[in-house]
This record gives sequence, structure tokens and C-alpha cells, in this order.
Amino acid sequence: MGMTITEKILAKAAGAENVVPGQLVDARIDVLMCHDVTAPPAISMLEEKGIDKVFDREKIVVTPDHFQPAKDIKSAELHKRLDGWARRHKIKHYYKLGRAGVCHALLPEQGHIRPGEVIVGGDSHTCTYGAFGAFSTGIGSTDTAAAIATGQLWFKVPASMKFILNGSLGPGVYSKDVILAVIARIGTDGALYRAMEFAGPALAEMSMEARMTITNMAIEAGAKNGVIGFDDVTKQYLDEHLKDGKDYTVYESDSDAEYLAVEEFDCSAIEPMVALPHLPSGGVPVGECAGKEMDQAYIGSCTNGRIEDLRIAADILKGKEVAIRTIIVPATPVIWKQAKDEGLFDIFYDAGCVISAPTCGACLGGFMGILAAGEKCISTTNRNFVGRMGDPKSEVYLASPATAAASAITGKLTDPRECM
Repeated sequence: MGMTITEKILAKAAGAENVVPGQLVDARIDVLMCHDVTAPPAISMLEEKGIDKVFDREKIVVTPDHFQPAKDIKSAELHKRLDGWARRHKIKHYYKLGRAGVCHALLPEQGHIRPGEVIVGGDSHTCTYGAFGAFSTGIGSTDTAAAIATGQLWFKVPASMKFILNGSLGPGVYSKDVILAVIARIGTDGALYRAMEFAGPALAEMSMEARMTITNMAIEAGAKNGVIGFDDVTKQYLDEHLKDGKDYTVYESDSDAEYLAVEEFDCSAIEPMVALPHLPSGGVPVGECAGKEMDQAYIGSCTNGRIEDLRIAADILKGKEVAIRTIIVPATPVIWKQAKDEGLFDIFYDAGCVISAPTCGACLGGFMGILAAGEKCISTTNRNFVGRMGDPKSEVYLASPATAAASAITGKLTDPRECM
């Protein structure tokens, strides 16, 4: 019996010839991501047990991002603890203030992600890195502590589901619309503890940035991981970004690999989507909700804060003025500088937008764009749960950067094709 990409990677990491869904394996970790919210509690757990070591100072990547720059005393204390620990253990890849960024944009950009590896991080959207043909999943603080000390974790091998993306994306339609359409079909538990494997001609036409948007939101369907096979697009990105050697192993799913389900989508029929409150599965074509008034537009996050996303928004905002408060958040310092150098900041400034330093801030209801009771936000983030971005009586509508930018101009939910 053949194996999927996910099964092959976990088999390699466990030192086994093959694995099957449901099997428990003890897997070696290739990369561990630590940030300012979940890493400090993990560090405390280890200290309480008298454990003050790291399994490999070169395989841990550290960056503050959720409350970066620190928004209050508590977040400053988190940063202080993270900083002290990273310095004490001489963590090689430590991106602190001035170089810190949203983790799931920063790690690929800085060359820490390779195909065929097991990558974990104390953040649910660590599944983003599966876009590179890796097994990547989020873990909690307890597992983070174990990974820091041992470099190994137990996993139950997930069964795989395959999503074939046919056709081509039409004008005003982007990968964010595709993943919202996928989740709308299968629901927030439609891939519970499954591997979501994406393939198809529509996917082949997408950039790595667009692909990362898709795998980023696999967790919003309950998935253990999202994964996309290796191709020339992947190789070109890696050739440009890998720094510490370019050796990696590419795994492909066997032709006789078993999938729990195969879902096919005609992407040429997908329209710009909006996920209505209060679940990412509430996606509908924007035409079904157009005209609903908004109070805020937010363009950024680990889902849509990359340079491609900012360019899409700038194309729509150029020469126009926003009608509601609009917050632009480049995901990393590199993206921030690139957007500035390309003149995107001039477009955003002239349109009346606020431009922030890289941070996860508003996405998790932390800061830099919190909503008051009754306020509504069109957002390029990945979650729209009750109270996600502020008061429990506020509402978050998920969409692509294009739809968010178009809605910012009119002050209400708007089809981006009307502004193109």
C-alpha cells in the first residue's frame, strides 16, 4: 500500500519504513518555532522541573510577534523572559525587535523551511509551512517544552484528505477565496485531525505566498496539517531564500495512497468570498452580503500580510481614499521595507491608511486595531470567532486583501471587481 506525503515524512522522522493512519510515532523534530505567547510558559515548565537545556540551538527559531512591540507590562515581561532564555542558550536564529516579524511569514522568508521536514511551533497556524511539502503542525506550551528539551514528540499519524483545485482563478479571486470556499464546503470540523493535501492545475498557477495562505487556514477546518507537493514554484522560492545549505528531501504521494475523501473544486467558478461571523466556515460569495457597512478594514496577519498581499491591496487603493479606518500590517521587516521601497506606503498613506510595524496584534484581539462593541471589521486574518478581534459584540468578516481594500474604499462589503 502506498503512502501520502504526510505519511512518508512522519515515517522518515520516526525511523520507520512505513506508517499508517492512527499509528503513534515518536518523531524527530527538524525545526521548532517559538514566540512570545506560548514559549515563556514552556520555559517555566522546564525550569520548574530543573531542566535548563535545548535539544539543538540551531534548530529553534525564536521571534516575538503576538504582542510585538510590547503593548503593556505583561507583554513586556513575556518578551523579557523569552529574550533572557534565547540569549542564555545562544539560540542561533533569534529575531528580536527590529528584525522580529509574524512568525509564519518570517520563517519561510528567512530560509528556515525545507520540504520533507517535521516542523512544529507553539501556534496553531504553524500548518502554514506545509506549503513547502513539509509536515508542519501547531503544538501547545507543554509539547513545546518537551520539544525544546528533547527534539522529539509523539504524533498520531493523520489520515489524509485530498483537495483537487481545477480551473483557473478569475479576476478579483485569490487563494484566500479558494480556502474560504473549501472550508465553507466541509465545515470547521470537516478535516478534524486529518492531513489536507492540496493539488491541481489552479494550485500550480499560484505563487508560494498564495499557497501559504491556503495551508495557513487548514487548521480552520480542524486539520492536523495542510500540505502541498513540491514543484518548480517551490524550488524557485527555496533557491532564493535558503541560506544554510540547500539540501532537502522531496516526498510525493504514491499513486495508490489512500485518502479518506477526495474533494474537487472548479476554481474558475469561485467568486470573491466573505466568511460571515462567527466561523471561518461561514463563507459566501461577496454578492450575497455586499453593502453591509463596516467600521474597520485590516490587511495583514500570517495569512495575508506578505508583499503579494500588499501589492494586491495597493492596486485597488491607488488614487482612492478609504471611508473607514484601515490598518495595513506588513508581516515582517523585510516586507515592510520592500513595500516602502516599491512605493506602496505612499499609496496607503495617500488613501488615509494606518501603517503598522510587523505584529500579530489585532488578529488575536491583542492591540493595533481592537474593535469596540457593535463594530464590524473586514479582515484578511484567519479567524472570526466571537470576540476574536475585540469586544464579544463586535463582528469580523474574513476576506482577501482585494475584498478588504475595496470595502475600505466604500465603507461597506464590496466586490473587488467593482474597483479594479
